[in-house]
Amino acid sequence: MVQEVPKIREREKWDNKIEFFLSSIGFAVGLGNVWRFPYLCYKNGGGAFFIPYLICLILGGVPMFYLEVALGQFTSQGGITTWSTFAPQFKGIGYASCITCFLLNIYYIVILAWAIHYFFSSFTYDLPWSSCDHAWNTDKCFDPSMLKSMNSTDTSVGSSAGLKSSVVEYWENRVLGLSTGIDDVGSIRWELAATLFLAWVLVYFCIWKGVKSTGKVVYFTATFPYLMMTILLIRGLTLNGAWEGIRYYLTPDYSALFKGQVWIDAGTQIFFSYAVALGCMTALGSYNKFNHNFLRDCTWIVACNCGTSLYAGFVIFSVLGFMAQEQGVPISEVAESGPGLAFIAYPKAVSQMPWAPLWSILFFLMIIILGLDSQFVGVEGFVTAVVDAFPHILRVGYRREIFIAIIAVFSYCVGLLMVTNGGMYVFQIFDYYAASGMTLLWICFWESVAVAWFYGVGRFCSNVKTMVGYLPTLWLPIAWTYFTPVVTMAILLHSIINYEPLTYNKTYRYPLWAEAIGWGLALASMLCVPVYYMFYQTKDSIHKAEEREREKEKLKPEEKLLYNHSESQENNMVSSYV
Repeated sequence: MVQEVPKIREREKWDNKIEFFLSSIGFAVGLGNVWRFPYLCYKNGGGAFFIPYLICLILGGVPMFYLEVALGQFTSQGGITTWSTFAPQFKGIGYASCITCFLLNIYYIVILAWAIHYFFSSFTYDLPWSSCDHAWNTDKCFDPSMLKSMNSTDTSVGSSAGLKSSVVEYWENRVLGLSTGIDDVGSIRWELAATLFLAWVLVYFCIWKGVKSTGKVVYFTATFPYLMMTILLIRGLTLNGAWEGIRYYLTPDYSALFKGQVWIDAGTQIFFSYAVALGCMTALGSYNKFNHNFLRDCTWIVACNCGTSLYAGFVIFSVLGFMAQEQGVPISEVAESGPGLAFIAYPKAVSQMPWAPLWSILFFLMIIILGLDSQFVGVEGFVTAVVDAFPHILRVGYRREIFIAIIAVFSYCVGLLMVTNGGMYVFQIFDYYAASGMTLLWICFWESVAVAWFYGVGRFCSNVKTMVGYLPTLWLPIAWTYFTPVVTMAILLHSIINYEPLTYNKTYRYPLWAEAIGWGLALASMLCVPVYYMFYQTKDSIHKAEEREREKEKLKPEEKLLYNHSESQENNMVSSYV
């Protein structure tokens, strides 16, 4: 009896053009647009920051975004196997992207777990972080509303006396149960373990059927945050001090343009914001039809990403302006970025508003949706890369769904380390090293070099013309060949030269063994490029030598003598030059 060979499932395509567009928007527009860009804009010269931001966008971000989508669409392959077509010796780029994406997926979802916790905690009459009369509060706690009756001198005295606001104590004591350091991991915070589990369940069911499910989910997840931002902006603009906050956000300080760090911040934000170097845009592009006009779509996606970053700044700084006025302190004392904005500054602001629970619910719902589509598209990008690398194993029956479940369970188990008492310290190591600007810039550099200098920028432009019917604008091949490699390497070298050891809250210094783990996470992806290149060249040399031997075996005896004589002459010529 002949055993039936398992049938490999056909590779899917997007049902329509809008699904690719919304998936790309959902992935690229993430938490960084809300909690990092507005702060960088304020910190680096206000409205003047748009100048270095747009220049770095044109020189590096846009070319890489177009390039990655084109790679996927032309080959209909994920982030690893696409390099077999364009530059097989640089297949290590695909492995590097895959590892970086995998590590990012493990820790990024922890932010969702925190946000889900805050979301459910907001369903109450009085927000639990608005006062100091809870079991988790200490005798150093003070109510943010008390600042209304304190002048700036009182506030500074309170800070020097080691006082902590009820919002900070809720974050550190109630949510995180923060320990003294990474060497004191402590126990699992079971509430966070539950919200982390819920986050992974949501991600799994968003992508378990591939782009057939992903393409439908993004209709909601990519658009709903804009509704939330609009509602929060309208509310923010009605608050006292809102326009002062916006003025601080936009007022240009052109002297900042002469500071090198401003340009570094702009460049780093670009590569973070456009989610390049992770293989995910390649994966999304691979589900397009071959003749889809991705150049047009990418232009609109880039515009939406920029516009969202600017729009989010109005949402955030209108509220921070209100908070600064309520507390009688400068904007600089309430402006934060990263988790500090989402889980300390903004909750502190909404606790001082009428109908505080409502605004808290809306804000954290926005954070959850923004993070969710970035997360599930990130997981989809990783899964696509691996499934395309092993189609005979993973694209059979329900193996893809099982593989996603295995990835989710494994990632959840590793993520449990980040919801312990010392979990924040572990989270920061992943965030600072595993998917840092350093690793992304390194991968982007080699992507542009591999395509422009090894595959050939002219050939690549011809491939683009084959797909869309016309050559890309002259700027793109120039950028791929010269500007993008220079910009990425310049920012990378600056980051290495000015490297500072990781700290928590600018007070806790990580031990050397923890830093070593961090560098191990970074090098796990970065070394893939040179290691695979050397492996490929060695394998190629061995293969060519074996071919020569096989050719020699086919020769007649007199032909072998002639072949050996000519080979000896070639070797003598080489040695004479050496």
